[in-house]
Amino acid sequence: MLGTIDALLLGLAVFVGGHFALSSAPLRDPAVRRIGEERFRGLYALVALAALLWTVLAYGAAPVVEVWAPPAWTRWIPNLAMPLAAVLLVAGVTTRSPTAVGGESVLDEPNAVKGVLTITRHPFLNAVGLWALAHLAANGDLASILLFTGVAVLAYGGMPSLDAKLRRRVEAAWGPLAMTTSCVPFLAAAQGRVRIDWRGIGVWRVAAGLGLWAALYGLHPFYAGMMPHP
Repeated sequence: MLGTIDALLLGLAVFVGGHFALSSAPLRDPAVRRIGEERFRGLYALVALAALLWTVLAYGAAPVVEVWAPPAWTRWIPNLAMPLAAVLLVAGVTTRSPTAVGGESVLDEPNAVKGVLTITRHPFLNAVGLWALAHLAANGDLASILLFTGVAVLAYGGMPSLDAKLRRRVEAAWGPLAMTTSCVPFLAAAQGRVRIDWRGIGVWRVAAGLGLWAALYGLHPFYAGMMPHP
């Protein structure tokens, strides 16, 4: 079945739809009561990993169907966006966050909002979403449009979903977190609700993020088949 657009659509439907379905309260809460939190998380991870693997393989094997021809200048969009996305990614995975799986205990700390959380409470999802939107702008074939649109929907649609789940779990502790953070990067700081904690972010996270971006940039011809610069 690989080698068709239908195969890619199937993978995206399970990968994107599965995330929303398995994290929805009507499905998640009864399942957790029946099999327990840890088993549910394991099942969730297994489904997501299998769907992701299928999607990657299906995308690589999908036929090239040109929908539109992006102008050459659009290739500057991912080149400008990816350094920020890489820094957000590294900072997000190396900073304890209440919006991460099992991260509610962070709210018990006296200074829960620190580091990259002062930029956005969803650094990882913003990194993934920025990657998807930037590449969507620079690719006009059907498989790429489907992939990057699906990932963007998952990233940006996942933020309110995670917020709703965390709000149910922590109740009163949600208010202070929501007041001092934002989904949109830099919005809370721009509104004067928080001061960006550059010290907490750390030079090493910025350097590691830029190093990741440089590696992805240099290896782009090997895993994507083309140079990323215009």
